[in-house]
Amino acid sequence: MANGSRQAAWEFFGTELKRQREDAGLTQAELGARVFVSGAYIGQFEQAIRKPQLDIASRIDGILQTDGIFERLCRKLIDDPRYADYFATAVELERLATTIYDFEPTVVPGLLQTPAYARALILATHPFATEEFIDGRVSARMERSRLLADSARPMYWVVVHETVLRVPVGGPDMVAQALEHMAGMAQERKALVQVLPFSAGASAYHGSLLLMEFEDAPPTAYTETSFSGSLLDDPAVVKQAHRAYDLLRGAALSPEASLDMIRSAAEDFRRCTDTT
Repeated sequence: MANGSRQAAWEFFGTELKRQREDAGLTQAELGARVFVSGAYIGQFEQAIRKPQLDIASRIDGILQTDGIFERLCRKLIDDPRYADYFATAVELERLATTIYDFEPTVVPGLLQTPAYARALILATHPFATEEFIDGRVSARMERSRLLADSARPMYWVVVHETVLRVPVGGPDMVAQALEHMAGMAQERKALVQVLPFSAGASAYHGSLLLMEFEDAPPTAYTETSFSGSLLDDPAVVKQAHRAYDLLRGAALSPEASLDMIRSAAEDFRRCTDTT
């Protein structure tokens, strides 16, 4: 489904939600209280500013007695075989964000990956997958990265652990290209990149962390492990995640020193290629 069509479908979701809520004689605050979100969130769902998670859509169906229509719509709209189920909603929100903060402890962030690097990562986790599957996942990741090519791109702030610069994903030549690409994006000011060095010791956060801010909606945090992900809307939890990110930034090298380290790591991998 194209982005424009998907947004139109979410707007239909919101319009239908408003109609069903009003038919049930409930205010946004009353419906929100019954499904354990704020009335402001219900308003954002109705305006297609924010997309509900499946469990919220299911609870709305229960309260409004709509026979599962909102859960089915939600499943349909976030269903994209190119993304893991738990990540699809985060991708939708990423497209709406005005600011994105990203921390990656082991790999180049998805928005900064090259096709070859992305393919190597996907093959590592799906060694028996078909070429069609691999190509679809790589294509989806590259589609995500086009977000940073848009003139209206979000402000994108990245912290990567030094581990990212040392693991030869796909081999020395491939990771050198990936690091050079990341450095290029920083040089073009499409991303602000910092490296958390080994010398910083213990870090304030240990998994992948994505923080998103929006023009007309509260911020959201997304955390991910190898086989699951969680979208966090609770203001107290999101604030705690932001605090952890601030600590990561504070312990990281400056953008200038980080860029030097990334380029130096790429050169080291290039030398490995030259000697083989």
